[in-house]
Amino acid sequence: MTRVFSGVKPTGNLTLGNYLGAMRRWAAVDQHQADALFCVVDLHALTVEHDPARVRRLSRQAASLLLATGLDPELCTVFVQSHVDEHARLSYLLECVATDGEMRRMIQYREKAARERERGGSVRLSLLTYPVLMAADILAYGTDEVPVGDDQAQHVELARDLAVRFNRRYGYTFVVPRATHPTVATRVMNLQDPASKMGKSEDVGPGIVYLLDEPDVVRKKVLRAVTDSGREVVYDREARPGLANLLEILAACTGGNPSELSGVYESYGALKKDTAEAVVEVLRPVQERHKALCADPGYVEEVLRDGAERARAMARPTVDAAYWAIGLLPAAADIEVTAQG
Repeated sequence: MTRVFSGVKPTGNLTLGNYLGAMRRWAAVDQHQADALFCVVDLHALTVEHDPARVRRLSRQAASLLLATGLDPELCTVFVQSHVDEHARLSYLLECVATDGEMRRMIQYREKAARERERGGSVRLSLLTYPVLMAADILAYGTDEVPVGDDQAQHVELARDLAVRFNRRYGYTFVVPRATHPTVATRVMNLQDPASKMGKSEDVGPGIVYLLDEPDVVRKKVLRAVTDSGREVVYDREARPGLANLLEILAACTGGNPSELSGVYESYGALKKDTAEAVVEVLRPVQERHKALCADPGYVEEVLRDGAERARAMARPTVDAAYWAIGLLPAAADIEVTAQG
């Protein structure tokens, strides 16, 4: 069975964009058709200034929301990255294979570093090297496919390059993964800035709908969404991005087609009202399941504990093989176990 790996980073509250763009497909498709692992990648949240207590809170919340959106621990593996030591173990080995030039060419590093320099600050070294950790996340599990948006494709390419380079230098060790771009995924844009993705890391502003927003808050945000000049409701992503965003959200929530839906409405107000209600209804079952999970924290902890054990068992043979291949001696305990076996 094809192995799939995906993760969510606890740097902000998860959004409608996270759900429609990825999480809904993970629950509806990936966990049923693949040997799938879904991870809260909390180590990645440490690459920027952060509040430790907030990272812990958002990590727990992200894990609960993964389950609330429909992931079934009987069908897939749900766990927290830092609970599986193999991620950090493999990351250093891959840093010994990656180059400085590769890291500095990564688009997200360049953009974030430039913003920090403008503010007179500097970035953490981990921000430069975190794409290697992301590669380790993928390669540790023998991942075949990584479902990503266009903005993350460069990171999967790095994982592929590092896998090929390691295999050529030290012997075949890693499966070379490939990025997949699900056609059913929706790219949800910021309601106040339709040129920008609805990203959780911003964590502010009326243009972002969060999965746990109250229904009235959702309605208010959608009804105040930026639209475009003109009165006719038409679907044109280039010329009318604000309107296109609303039509795409409505289509994703109702199973419709943006172009066809544009012919249904004669006013922006009617479109906004229906879109707001559609979003509220899509989020309602997620919020209800999340509320139930919050009332039973022991269940979530058990899922994460069992998930980490399964993930560790999958990753350890590959990481141990990589340690041996690159020239490291096995630990004495490992030698003893091997001899007894």
